[in-house]
Amino acid sequence: MSNHPVPQRTTAPFGTWLSPISAQVVAAQGLRLGYVSIDGDDTYWLEGRPGEGGRNVLVRRSADGQTCDVIPRDANVRTRVHEYGGGAYLVADGMAYYSNFADQRVYQIPCLTGSAPQPLTSEGAWFYADYTIDPARTRLVCVREDHTPRPGSGQAGGTHEPTNALVSIPLVGSAEHGSPHTAMSPGDVIASGHDFYSTPRLSPDGSRLCWLAWNHPNMPWDGTELWVADVTPSGALADARRVAGGRHESIYQPGWSPEGRLYFVSDRDGWWRLCSMGLALSGPTDEPDTVRPTGVVPVVTNPPPDAEFGRPQWQFGWASWAFADRSTIVATYTRAGRWNLATIDVASGVLTDLRTPFEPAEWLAVRPHAAHDAHHGPAQASSLRSAQADSAQALFVGGSATMPQAIIAVRLPGPTQAEAVSEVLRSSSSLHLDPGDVSEPEAIEFPTDGELTAHAFYYAPSNARFTAPPGERPPLVVISHGGPTTATRATLDLQIQFWTTRGFAVADVNYGGSSGFGRPYRERLNGQWGIVDVADNVNAARFLVAQGKADDQRLIIRGGSAGGYTTLAALTFHPEVFKAGASYYGVSDIELLARDTHKFESRYLDGLVGPYPAMAASYRARSPIHFVDRLSCSLILLQGLEDKVVPPNQAQLMADAVRAKGLPVALLMFEGEQHGFRKAETIVRSLEAELYFYGAVFGFIPADSIEPVPIDNL
Repeated sequence: MSNHPVPQRTTAPFGTWLSPISAQVVAAQGLRLGYVSIDGDDTYWLEGRPGEGGRNVLVRRSADGQTCDVIPRDANVRTRVHEYGGGAYLVADGMAYYSNFADQRVYQIPCLTGSAPQPLTSEGAWFYADYTIDPARTRLVCVREDHTPRPGSGQAGGTHEPTNALVSIPLVGSAEHGSPHTAMSPGDVIASGHDFYSTPRLSPDGSRLCWLAWNHPNMPWDGTELWVADVTPSGALADARRVAGGRHESIYQPGWSPEGRLYFVSDRDGWWRLCSMGLALSGPTDEPDTVRPTGVVPVVTNPPPDAEFGRPQWQFGWASWAFADRSTIVATYTRAGRWNLATIDVASGVLTDLRTPFEPAEWLAVRPHAAHDAHHGPAQASSLRSAQADSAQALFVGGSATMPQAIIAVRLPGPTQAEAVSEVLRSSSSLHLDPGDVSEPEAIEFPTDGELTAHAFYYAPSNARFTAPPGERPPLVVISHGGPTTATRATLDLQIQFWTTRGFAVADVNYGGSSGFGRPYRERLNGQWGIVDVADNVNAARFLVAQGKADDQRLIIRGGSAGGYTTLAALTFHPEVFKAGASYYGVSDIELLARDTHKFESRYLDGLVGPYPAMAASYRARSPIHFVDRLSCSLILLQGLEDKVVPPNQAQLMADAVRAKGLPVALLMFEGEQHGFRKAETIVRSLEAELYFYGAVFGFIPADSIEPVPIDNL
């Protein structure tokens, strides 16, 4: 028993508690980690640094634990393909290849010499992503999005929908280039004709290329096609054939085994499962778009019935499986909103969970045992052997309920090691919190419309130095995640703890349409956006009020992007529930969004609402901007002025309408911000402004010293 006295807690109303997590702390500790990969004994990842204007920096960690930045300070590893990007770099044999955000050209740079980067592509309106290297032909193969205006097509001025394709980019020093400064081109098209492409991956012997393709109006989680082609000595593709997938089957992360067997994740049975197929195919056919029977088989013989091994592919380069050696696959999968790490025995198909406190995020790489010469999946470069390991090592970005996101290395059980051993290589935060200040998530299921059940994580107010007056119930912040086909995580998020340490409860809702709960749960939102998601957020709030965990007079809803739309729709169409809301770059007029957004999402609403303009009446009926007269609560809107996904005029129109009705409203516009805030100063101002707004609306004074926010009609 400890002899240390328990600190006396101060009694203070919810919302007024002094928190150890300031907005400055959130921004300073908000390092974004992602896209971990391996090259020999070195480990690489991207760091999104709010203190450097939000730029993405490629970082190398050597075998001795030393880290350094690979790119110069004026570089930013980020691609604009699909606007959401991802897959913006590749490292192979000590050379890094990356998309630079400022000009979207592809560059190469030696990882060790400190030399200046050299461009591989010419200047122009071309964006590149999702690289794989073809060492036999001295080239990169990747996705290219061509934004070059075409005279006479599209709107006035010659604008048009960009064209996507797979292209080949010769590397510096190859016969095609001769020198770093000659013969640069936008790349040679090797596959085209579909609206979208992703995940080009070469077989171990370089003789075959697989990739994903899909067409409007599908999104990649609706239906994708898996294609395979033979690669000729010249690098051209021959006998391209679709081998799996279609309009109603979502294929995710195709890749190859060391023996050249094709592996991929498919939701053909209603859950994203890991599958494989042989490619002993018949000869050429007159119907190349017809699937040939190739014997798709499930890889795991004992999968949990509610497990999913895939994610909605919002960005390129995500990975949930990789070969550790010829007999073992490392995989991540989700159940009930929580992600797990496991190994799969290739021969038996038996899945074995690895005990680790960390939940893996979207990126997985594997460094194999030194004795194995295995070819690896899409998150890895070509040379992945470790001379020092006595067992394979899984690397991923992960976190836990009490630990922030970090680069994690897990040494797999091996000849001299009985259990998996985890090591943190790089943490996104150096903040050390008192355990009493951390609110851990409670998974809840609650009844919702249609006699169905929905999911959320509930966070109770938690502060080691404060307690609330007896009988007071906390204000509740209901979070509607973006996407909408994504999912919220149960790992430590300082933006959630920002609220709970001040005395707010939080409900982070995985409403119908969220991923990780099977295809039928995802498809609840088909044709029902603005209805199902809104109902689930409303019912989460009502459920927690009934449980005595929230004050029904201080219910708040907040969300960003699609979550911002759900926020605005909930406030508008259910004015009796929430008393305040915060919309971060949210959609107020979905009809305008259908008319004016980027290519990747330009037909997304066909599935979420219905074809436009045929169902224009439904678009208007679900757009909050047309029903501001129903609003009865306060609203704060926060918007980036360079947002290409949700144009800034959406926030301005909503603010004007709320102001005209006489309701309290605040509008904050941020220069230099796009879809999702990246700059430290923006993160600080937006969080503080939101807290200030709630204090003004609910009549409490936050403990923080905050620059006042202009609020109309208060």
